[in-house]
Amino acid sequence: MRILAISDEVTDALYHPNFQQLTGDIDLLVSCGDLPYGYMDFIVTQARVARAVFVHGNHDRSMVSADGERWADPPGWTNLDRRVVYFRELDLIVAGLQGSIHYSGETQYQYTEREMAGRALKLIPQLLVSRARTGRYLDILVTHAPAQGIHDGPRGAHQGFPIHLRLIRRFEPRLFLHGHNHRYGQEAWHTRYLQTDVVNVHPYRTIDIDADGTTIGRRRRHG
Repeated sequence: MRILAISDEVTDALYHPNFQQLTGDIDLLVSCGDLPYGYMDFIVTQARVARAVFVHGNHDRSMVSADGERWADPPGWTNLDRRVVYFRELDLIVAGLQGSIHYSGETQYQYTEREMAGRALKLIPQLLVSRARTGRYLDILVTHAPAQGIHDGPRGAHQGFPIHLRLIRRFEPRLFLHGHNHRYGQEAWHTRYLQTDVVNVHPYRTIDIDADGTTIGRRRRHG
């Protein structure tokens, strides 16, 4: 199974007419937010996959398409915020939480630690049902903001949420995918925390999952 995860920044490596030749076959698209909806529309169209999930980032806003249609959400993508989705054909359980820490006068997609903890409670009953049906709670947790203490900043807009860390500890997802904090060069973007691979996907990551394990990177595979 191959996942393409994107976040925060449009990259020419993907915004390219040879998209499929560069990425290979994609089974699941994941967006961690703060991307133009036109770019996301291009990605989902080029990938030719029905399974595409996203969470809003703190900079997301509705937009008007070239033909005058107003998009509140990116077309072709499923909003994962406070939802648990089971993809039966992939045997994969995915859940999500949108937004960042509250740091400015704007309130859309910005939350206090208490507000985010309350929003995360919406996931708990769904995760319990997932456990009863499949024998596990969760495979991938998708957020915009990082978890507290992992890939986050010490203060201000780029702090991580404590509740994200608690969710990792309690439900042990295989992957925790987030964006929000841009990473360049040698900055850390992949951390193993307990049983979970924590990945900052900015600006994109390919993730391959098979019987031998999980491979994460920015690989380009032809054919």
